[in-house]
Amino acid sequence: MTSLLERYAEIAGADVVDQLRQLAEPLRGMRVVHVNSTKLGGGVAEILGKLIPLKRELGIDASWETISGNGEFFTTTKAFHNGLQGERVTLNDVQLRQYEETNAANAAALEDVLAEADMVFIHDPQPAPLLGMVRGRRGRWIWRCHIDVSRPYRPVWKYLRQHLTDYDASIFSLAEFVQALPHDQYIIPPSIDPLSEKNEDLDPVEIAAVREQFGLDPDRDLLVQVSRFDRFKDPVGVIQAYRLAKRFCPTLQLVLAGGEATDDPEGDIVLAETEAAAADDPGIHVLRLPPDAHRTINALQRAADVVIQKSIREGFGLTVAEAMWKGKPVVGGATGGIRLQVVNHHTGFLVYSPEGAALRIRYLLHHRSLLEQMGEKARVFVRSHFLLTRHLREYLTVMLSLTHGFKDRIELA
Repeated sequence: MTSLLERYAEIAGADVVDQLRQLAEPLRGMRVVHVNSTKLGGGVAEILGKLIPLKRELGIDASWETISGNGEFFTTTKAFHNGLQGERVTLNDVQLRQYEETNAANAAALEDVLAEADMVFIHDPQPAPLLGMVRGRRGRWIWRCHIDVSRPYRPVWKYLRQHLTDYDASIFSLAEFVQALPHDQYIIPPSIDPLSEKNEDLDPVEIAAVREQFGLDPDRDLLVQVSRFDRFKDPVGVIQAYRLAKRFCPTLQLVLAGGEATDDPEGDIVLAETEAAAADDPGIHVLRLPPDAHRTINALQRAADVVIQKSIREGFGLTVAEAMWKGKPVVGGATGGIRLQVVNHHTGFLVYSPEGAALRIRYLLHHRSLLEQMGEKARVFVRSHFLLTRHLREYLTVMLSLTHGFKDRIELA
């Protein structure tokens, strides 16, 4: 049977996988634990779902734990998320106390596995206080931030920072997200898994079946945005851009497809706002998909003529790399990690407004040869920079760095 690493070698190259094996050799047997807030929905869960098996295949004793909490806890952590992305939010003493008490309960439940780990990766603000609540911990702890914290609402950052200062290191997706913390900091952008159901090649028959399932006309141009229903993803702004573009591209139709994450209590509210903005326009299809609708999302992105991700704040935006991997040019909001992926005028266009998005959508639909060229460049760019193998290589490098301290040179077998 072909191993997982051998399958990646067919896509990323044998030399890439050989390097992973070389980096992992000194780490064989190390007990590594990743902790986040959900195994369903969102980019973090998608990444960990494949990162953990790859680490295990490389001989690392890797595991994945999630914390639990009630609705009020996740309402509070969603406010943290919004505040860290710059929104003015209010967190009262009752909410902060419950946040800490919920983490304390999770620390007690996970104490044995976390205390014995050689290395612990804590993802995002939800489980950040665990470090100070696990007794007898012996390993190194890393806080991994997937959020755009370039301009956080200062009271929220000030509170969270007290839970982060004792970590051994932190990892951010972009250099501009880095905040002042008294430990080593690393820059590691996220990645996509080319072997996942969301990104693997699909038979045209399956793509056509998904079109038919949702009433999409194969003879009309298709604009698609895939993301959670979150105001920072600006689904209402996408509808505005679609309507502006449709004046010049009358056959245009729009799909706004969103899954749900168990740690995001605002999804229903934003979905309702999106449906209200769509009104009775038969050309707009607002789809609420289950968390495991990976092949459906894959088919929708492949069916698209143009993919849009008009976020106004974005930690990274895995859906951008997913679309580019499928050879689609992306019209993306000029913010956060989207700017790392969309090379303006080469792999897509960066925009600042619904009007700008509409202009670029119209331009691509009226210049088909350029649309195809951009799509080809986009796939090559993702292969070079945003596959899971690169992400894993950089995680292994951080683990080696923390294990060997401040040595100027680390010898690998």
